Amino acid sequence: MEPRDTRNRPLRDLRISVTDRCNLRCRYCMPRERFGPDHAFLPRPDLLTYEEIVRLARVFTGLGVRKIRLTGGEPLVRRDLPDLVAALAAVPGIEDLALTTNGILLPVFAADLARAGLHRVTVSLDSVDEAVFTAMNDSGASVARVREGIDAAVAAGLGPVKINAVVQRGVNDAGIVDLAAAFRGTGHVVRFIEFMDVGTTNGWRLDQVVPGDEILRRIHDAFPLEPVPAERPGDVATRYRYRDGQGEIGLITSVTRPFCGNCSRARLGPDGRLFLCLFAAAGHDLRALVRSGIDDAGLTDAVARLWSARADRYSEVRTAGTPDLPRVEMSFIGG
Repeated sequence: MEPRDTRNRPLRDLRISVTDRCNLRCRYCMPRERFGPDHAFLPRPDLLTYEEIVRLARVFTGLGVRKIRLTGGEPLVRRDLPDLVAALAAVPGIEDLALTTNGILLPVFAADLARAGLHRVTVSLDSVDEAVFTAMNDSGASVARVREGIDAAVAAGLGPVKINAVVQRGVNDAGIVDLAAAFRGTGHVVRFIEFMDVGTTNGWRLDQVVPGDEILRRIHDAFPLEPVPAERPGDVATRYRYRDGQGEIGLITSVTRPFCGNCSRARLGPDGRLFLCLFAAAGHDLRALVRSGIDDAGLTDAVARLWSARADRYSEVRTAGTPDLPRVEMSFIGG
């Protein structure tokens, strides 16, 4: 049984947030004013156990999911994450098992993750300028440390790496070309992401969005680019390669060119709530179902019904008023 939602979109991708905690305080995601020392993170009993996550993964693969990505928060701050990776790698039907991380802990864990069966990693790095990056992450983390993490991933066999950069006008947009140049010819792919109004605490303003077309133009003026076809339906990044053969970049343009029509993603929060859109206001409590004693058939039917009723298309209906609507924080469901 492979359900389709109300817009005929299949369920193919599952992002699993394993924790709401992070070792950085990036201002567009977990601003320190909101996520300070007194912030109440989820207590351990509220988190899905690894066994519960694996059970849900089996349910979702039975409904058509082929790609699973582990996120957070910062997923590597959750204890024994390679154990979860190993269990998920053994689930039939998963063709792509990936991890999104800020890279700070990759030198410690990359080899264990690769041995456990992880296929690849995506690393967040918003600037190669140390002062800009330090200001953005508000935690003292350095570009050098993130690059050590990228190198560790490559050494462990998890490369090439995708590098995600959220672009904000007046914050880090002056370094767009420098970031592209830093990874040209390395095999890594930098994906430039328009600043999105995920959650309600990041101070999003439309005038801080640098449109994908402008990002593309700036890089193209320095290093000529040409479009590359998408690898598969549902891919969120528009691909461009350097004409001189030195690799490629990606653009993720949820604000200026929404891709809701092809969205095949579901998101599982660390507390077991299922979110059917990155900009969702509320989730569906799968943890309660899992802990109720329901069998796999009943759990599968419940998830299929939720997906079949899905009509989300926030980015297509975004207006000047929608940023004020309540939405789950990006740090909770992993972007």
